[in-house]
Amino acid sequence: MALVRSKEMDMLGGGLAGKLILFAMPLAFSSILQQLFNSADVAVVGRFAGDNALAAVGSCVALVGIFVNLIVGLSVGPNAVLAMFIGQRDRGKISGTLHTVLTFGLFLGLGLMLTGWLTAKPILELSGTPESVLSEAMVYINIYFISIPFMVIYNFGAAILRSYGDSQRPMYYLLISGLVNVALNLLLVIVFKLGVAGVAISTVISNVLSTFLVLVHLYRRDDEFAFRPKQMKINKQYLLKILQIGIPAGIQGAIFSISNVFIQSGINSFGEYAIAGSSLALNFEYFAYDIANAFAQAAVTFTSQNYGAGNLGRCKKIFRECILFGFVFTEILSIIFIVWGDFFVSIYTTGEMVAEFALIRMYHVCSLEGITATYEVESAALRGMGKSLEPAIFTILGTVVFRLIWLSTVFKWVHTYDMLMNVYVASWVFTGVSLLIVYMLHMRKISRESAPADK
Repeated sequence: MALVRSKEMDMLGGGLAGKLILFAMPLAFSSILQQLFNSADVAVVGRFAGDNALAAVGSCVALVGIFVNLIVGLSVGPNAVLAMFIGQRDRGKISGTLHTVLTFGLFLGLGLMLTGWLTAKPILELSGTPESVLSEAMVYINIYFISIPFMVIYNFGAAILRSYGDSQRPMYYLLISGLVNVALNLLLVIVFKLGVAGVAISTVISNVLSTFLVLVHLYRRDDEFAFRPKQMKINKQYLLKILQIGIPAGIQGAIFSISNVFIQSGINSFGEYAIAGSSLALNFEYFAYDIANAFAQAAVTFTSQNYGAGNLGRCKKIFRECILFGFVFTEILSIIFIVWGDFFVSIYTTGEMVAEFALIRMYHVCSLEGITATYEVESAALRGMGKSLEPAIFTILGTVVFRLIWLSTVFKWVHTYDMLMNVYVASWVFTGVSLLIVYMLHMRKISRESAPADK
């Protein structure tokens, strides 16, 4: 049965708070389900393949993050451009943009897969991955990279759905593929004893499934958002619009993860228990961050449509409410993780030393994860208005340059695991304040520019 435009959410009128929450929460759950792919890997190898296998998967987290954050950042482009066309009531450009997005995504995914295979070992060695876990880490990462093309197409397809307000279907698709991933993890690791290879294979299959589901949905539509394989081609004009927003966001995400490679090097200096414990605790940070990021995605989409419609006052309200909801809901989940930290950590490991390092990271980092909502929503609001370069520059300064300075000064002077963890919150505060200033200056500028037209 064909799926039609009636599924769209009206972002241009009516109350905001309920719509923002209704849009953001399925996104948050979708991202959490994606993280469950990785946490299922960590839990299964930690429980059934040993601490060495857990450290092997954990040592790949920062490297995987480079590619995942690049892909997620690039997907902001299709989301913002399509949403702006909707706000401008310029629907004639939607089909061409959609097919450009998916065609570009296919070639990009294949290119990133090849790049990953060529660079994985040098990056893992550069980050100081211990020899005792390097061989298993390479097995995991080489199989994992097969999933990259499917990951790109899924994220671009989900961005298309988000542009018109459908954030629920991606959640359902990831729920299905996530359950398949967990089942395959248990089968391949416990029954077939495949270790890190088993969890990597499970991740590939689950990504193939989620990609298939989102493409089938788009294929079944009968409007301008319908996907037709025969129409796959790249329109340079549409691609340029997408890349103008997506490239700075993607580079920001990738470079952000590169800074984490250097932090991972610091973690590696404390040994295998610290590597395993840190990668374990990182799962809880991701779960909490997913809520902040969901409201950032809401800010991009709602701002794009309303900016396209010329409603600047509503854009400001979207900004305020997304920061408030992002911070509050993220902190609620963070506090739950901290209060019952021993229980949550025990799900992943029975090792006392691994658990100790995991809890230290949770107390220092996860407890204040809500702060990430500030700079994420600030960046998203600017991108929704077509300003993507400025948030990328200031986020790189705050979360990359700042962290590298911290590593070479503060951490060098006080070489403890606790002090290394403090770099995260310090960089979030610095970035949030910097981007708030950029946002306020930009809003003041466009308010002045639009004032004569309002009179």
